[in-house]
Amino acid sequence: MSDVIEVHDVVVRYGSATALDGVSLHVGAGEMVALIGPNGAGKSTLVNTLAGILAPAAGRVRVTGRLAIVPEGREVFGDLSVDDNLRLGGWRNGRRNGGRDTAPIYQLLPDLVRVRRQRAGLLSGGQQQMVAVGRALMARPDVLVLDELSLGLAPLVVAELVAHLRQLNAERGIAILLIEQNARLALSMCSRAYVLEAGRVVLDGPSAHLAGSQRVAAAYLGGIA
Repeated sequence: MSDVIEVHDVVVRYGSATALDGVSLHVGAGEMVALIGPNGAGKSTLVNTLAGILAPAAGRVRVTGRLAIVPEGREVFGDLSVDDNLRLGGWRNGRRNGGRDTAPIYQLLPDLVRVRRQRAGLLSGGQQQMVAVGRALMARPDVLVLDELSLGLAPLVVAELVAHLRQLNAERGIAILLIEQNARLALSMCSRAYVLEAGRVVLDGPSAHLAGSQRVAAAYLGGIA
């Protein structure tokens, strides 16, 4: 399996503060991988590094193929319609070969059809997250990075989003890196996972193994292994 994301011994600093300290991880083509950790662990810093917004002070990052990000907090364009938000995601694809055709997104996320003309800022949190996912998919990515997918959403909404993402992975082979505080969700969704604490990867391995770890259970699963 070739890797679509490779992060090797990456160090990222904000001034004198080190946010990532020798982080290494990889995501294979078509793989679903989780990165879990508490607030302030450096998860969003890693997202920004993968996106090229932040430059590592040391180490290397390699992304093969097209990467798209669903940012923490969704960050939809509130004054624009749902349809216009989606079209912005396909901007770099241009108009050729249906590069900005939103129809496939509505087929995947049918709940957006009835609100396609509404301003995105007026939607519920779950609908906005669907818009953010759809916008990222308009880029036709090989790998999708989701930063805090479940943040502020009801469990039923999260379950629906997870079902859509599993479908994408199974049918289209899109690799997924799920970055989450909700460890139970992340470990149930992905086959492998990394645990990031204070800017360092402290554990990694198959999700089933990590879910059975006393350290992970005590810190992230309510003490139940």
